[in-house]
Amino acid sequence: MTSINRRRALSGSAALAVGVPLLTACGSDSTATDNGSSSSSSPSDQSSPSEDGGGSSGGGAALASTSDVPVGGCFVVAASKIVVTQPTAGDFKAFSAVCTHQGCLVESSTEGDIPCPCHGSKFSLEDGSPQSGPASSPLESVQITVDGDSITQA
Repeated sequence: MTSINRRRALSGSAALAVGVPLLTACGSDSTATDNGSSSSSSPSDQSSPSEDGGGSSGGGAALASTSDVPVGGCFVVAASKIVVTQPTAGDFKAFSAVCTHQGCLVESSTEGDIPCPCHGSKFSLEDGSPQSGPASSPLESVQITVDGDSITQA
């Protein structure tokens, strides 16, 4: 029978102290690493695809008011990880607010693009395509419905 001496006990404890948090971090299913974006206090649902194409579901959750989204800019609904854009007056589009580079949330903007604060990527208000920075894939489209001044997820 092997006895456990002080040295073995301490080295085992050190391995656990380092290993467990590391394994926990590796096992996380969260992709967003930064939530420093501007956000809405509007209620919302989960992320999904857009008025100009893309996927499904959401259930009509209110995302924003049309007045929240600047013409030539975007408005991030952080709770649902959706960014709503208005490239031209009255033309609203929506995309996933999760940057395709490393999962940071993009920011609200009035500068004519969708900016990511983490590594400087910028995306198109029109189609979510990358315009600059390290991101090389477009933001996923999200289906929305505009009814009066209310923007909801379709």
